[in-house]
Amino acid sequence: MELQGTVPADALRFQVLGPVQAWRGEQQLALGSPQQQAVLTALLLSQGRPVTTDDLVDGVWGERTPPQAVAALRTYISRLRSVIEPNRAVRKPAEILVSVSDGYALRVPDGSLDLTSFERQVAEAADARSEGDFRTSHESLLAALALWRGRPLPGVPGPYAEAQRARLSERQITVAEERCAVALEVGLHAEVVSELSALAAAHPLRERLRELLMLALYRCGRQAESLGVYADTRKLLIEELGVEPGSGLAAMHGRILAGDPALMPAVTAAPPLDAEEPAAFVPPAQLPADVSDFSGRSKLVSELRDVLRGGSGQAVVVTSLAGIGGVGKTTLAVHVAHRLRPDFPDGQLYVDLRGAGASPADPAVVLGDFLHTLGASDAPDSLDQRAALYRSLLADKRMLILLDNARDARQLMPLIPGVSGNAVMVTSRSRLAEIPGAHLVDIEELSPDEALALFSAIVGHERVAAEPEAALAVVAACGFLPLAVRIAAARLASRPRWSVSDLARRLADQRNRLQELQLGNLAVETTIGLGYAQLRPEEARAFRLLSVVDSPDLPLAAVAALLGTDEQTAEDLAEALVEANMLECFTPGRYRYHDLLRLFAQRQNQKLGDTEQQLAALLRLLDLLLATLQNAARVIEPDDMLTELLHTPATPGLRLADSTAGRDWLRAELALVLSAVETAVGQPAELLRPGVDLVLVLRALVEDPTLGPRIGRALRTAAGHAQAYRDTAALARIRFALGHLHRMAGGLTEAEDALRQSLALQDPEACTHLRLSVANELAVVLIQAGRPAEALPFYQQAHAISRALGASIGEARLLANMARAYVGLDRHEEAVESARAAVSAARTSGNTPCLADTLYQLGVVLRATGSTAEAAEVLREAHQLYQSQQYRFWEGYSLARLAACLLDEGQHAGAASAAEESLSIAQEIDAAYCQGLANAALGEALLELGQPSRGLACLQEAHSVFTRLGVPEASPVESLISQQHTEPSSPPAP
Repeated sequence: MELQGTVPADALRFQVLGPVQAWRGEQQLALGSPQQQAVLTALLLSQGRPVTTDDLVDGVWGERTPPQAVAALRTYISRLRSVIEPNRAVRKPAEILVSVSDGYALRVPDGSLDLTSFERQVAEAADARSEGDFRTSHESLLAALALWRGRPLPGVPGPYAEAQRARLSERQITVAEERCAVALEVGLHAEVVSELSALAAAHPLRERLRELLMLALYRCGRQAESLGVYADTRKLLIEELGVEPGSGLAAMHGRILAGDPALMPAVTAAPPLDAEEPAAFVPPAQLPADVSDFSGRSKLVSELRDVLRGGSGQAVVVTSLAGIGGVGKTTLAVHVAHRLRPDFPDGQLYVDLRGAGASPADPAVVLGDFLHTLGASDAPDSLDQRAALYRSLLADKRMLILLDNARDARQLMPLIPGVSGNAVMVTSRSRLAEIPGAHLVDIEELSPDEALALFSAIVGHERVAAEPEAALAVVAACGFLPLAVRIAAARLASRPRWSVSDLARRLADQRNRLQELQLGNLAVETTIGLGYAQLRPEEARAFRLLSVVDSPDLPLAAVAALLGTDEQTAEDLAEALVEANMLECFTPGRYRYHDLLRLFAQRQNQKLGDTEQQLAALLRLLDLLLATLQNAARVIEPDDMLTELLHTPATPGLRLADSTAGRDWLRAELALVLSAVETAVGQPAELLRPGVDLVLVLRALVEDPTLGPRIGRALRTAAGHAQAYRDTAALARIRFALGHLHRMAGGLTEAEDALRQSLALQDPEACTHLRLSVANELAVVLIQAGRPAEALPFYQQAHAISRALGASIGEARLLANMARAYVGLDRHEEAVESARAAVSAARTSGNTPCLADTLYQLGVVLRATGSTAEAAEVLREAHQLYQSQQYRFWEGYSLARLAACLLDEGQHAGAASAAEESLSIAQEIDAAYCQGLANAALGEALLELGQPSRGLACLQEAHSVFTRLGVPEASPVESLISQQHTEPSSPPAP
């Protein structure tokens, strides 16, 4: 910026004819926030005159004055003083920014403000013109207009700045108009035609510009075009204002028609002055800097480059990148744009449209800035006229336009050029499907490898290589979101004494994770908050409520339950959140959060403090799941004994037509059910009880030991709350469920303790499904522990309750279980009779799961009583039934028992095959007792097949498992191992 007057090299200089800026010598000063710049603007434009505090407050905030506006104003003044007069505290003040009565004044030296220099040059031009010195006047006007650096005061808020923007813009066009008039006086008509054309297009209702354009065209010998300008102007004035052209324009039209010789220049045009030579077009290069540590996305970068290069026909190539805040849309777009610079020789335009903020950029303002960059000295008044001029200026160019952070298609459409050759790249949090022909790209989080590469590039490869697992834990805690990874890495890089593990531990705490992911002005929570602030109230409520349960995803029915609405309304709200990239939908009808967005939503719930609404949402979800789980139980295990519920659901749940539909629902929603249980058991009593009910119904349907630790943690939490609430009924159910889990995991001692506690919490005379289930479960534990005499009374107790309740299917299972006790007591005849009666009852009932269970028990009993061939056939049928129901747990057990039968029958190869399949299943589901049975059968089979080393290893593994579990099967396996150590090895069987 060149200002007139002699100014010391370290003096202050201020600019308002464009962005508000200041320098001390060559150093640009940081002027602070937009409001602080508004204060400075008001003081600068007062040109040394005092401005009262009230006027400053009104000028900066207008009618929306905050309560602490005066205090904020004083802070801004203090900060401006520290910037403008940094040595004020250590030496005599320079008296630049001073307090005056009830206000302030900014007294800058002469020649330090560009506006003052501009007005001086304009005044000198007027003086020269009045003296007939048109050439000097023209030079002064050119010098004055050269001080402008774009649209005045962009981004400065407040009514005062808005009014000054309008005043200064009007002043600029008036002086530009005057400069063209003076240029015509000195015979520069050919040089000003293009400028006048652009100005007239930008300000079509300014008749003086049209008059000067007509004269310039006429002097260039373009009479028809000159008359055409008049015709176009007359039509526009009539259509827009309903008036005829004014006297000046009408007179010019008449004089041209008459061929008035006075219209020709009175002087011969001199060679163009240097200052008058139109500057060569300098291609804009407005892209922000590319990041040096850009990582990953190579396939996407290649795809975007190909799309943006490959424009064909007359259509402009438009590519829209959408994604959640912090996913790296801008970084990716800038990186791609830099790589495309050679393909767009006419330059690159860039603007931040501030679409995620409270004040998105006005497309008319953006076009004004673009037009100035493209060489238009001023812009038309209306949006449509600016867009038309913008398209005209780009019509013969090949330019890349990067429109960053767009709010919606309405904001974007005026900024898209009209013809091919140009390309547009847009970033937005929303999917902008409304843009015709746009190439839509969803930007997702980084892959784990890409996230680690970015983390390593910032932290250092050696530091990450030393702790690879901790590094992976860090980027996973960041949800593989580039912004989060960058912040975490930058924090670690700035703390050389921290290890990667230290950072991983800090991020492991979900409650404080968002607080950890901030550094300086960068914060994941702030970035997500921008998108949240754009949501409508009903969308924001939905965004919060869907986070009350930590499920991997939510089906539409669960969304509707949480929101307390019908599915159509729920889908509309969920899809609106998907469009805003606040929720994800990878499968129709199923929705999920990014991990960090879920944490943000949960924090909003905490801040809002509406606990009652959140608990009501969770209760509605629990009701849906509990009722639907009951429906699944009815079609999977019809007439089976179901524990009485502590809580009655307020909904009938989802209808499940048959057992296949029931199992499909269970597989699809198991994670949701478990998440709901985990959330509910830590809540007040009205939610604890349905949470416990969910566990008990789920226990009867899902035999998966791998879920044990997770359910166990939830149940222990529930036990603590039940004790605090003195809820004996809930605690009895929790102890039963814990006993079942311990038994499934092989913890027979812990199982027995929990089950005996459950019985002690119940009325010993009550005939309930819960007491029946606990007695049966305890008897099973005692059988596995090799204590059949103790088990039989509990079976008999359960049997009596079953008969009293009329639970026929429960009675069939009890008869089968009792048969195992009879075997242990060497009462073989009773054992076989009881087991066969159980199978018969199950076949009559048509209950397939019950039939499979009773066949399994019959098979075990028959083998124990010497009927191995029949036992094998029975176990094969049981296996087929378990397989058809996809009960992997019992598939493994039935195969292990079948392998033992085949060994007894001398079918060693078949036994080995069945045992290997059983072992594979047992290892898959982490069923310890089944692994012991399978290894025992496989080891014995391999010994018979002449593979002693492998056979012995299997037997040793079986012995280790049985010993750890404390079951009697350890003894016979130990005998087999001893025999191998004492007998000489035999040659392989032929």
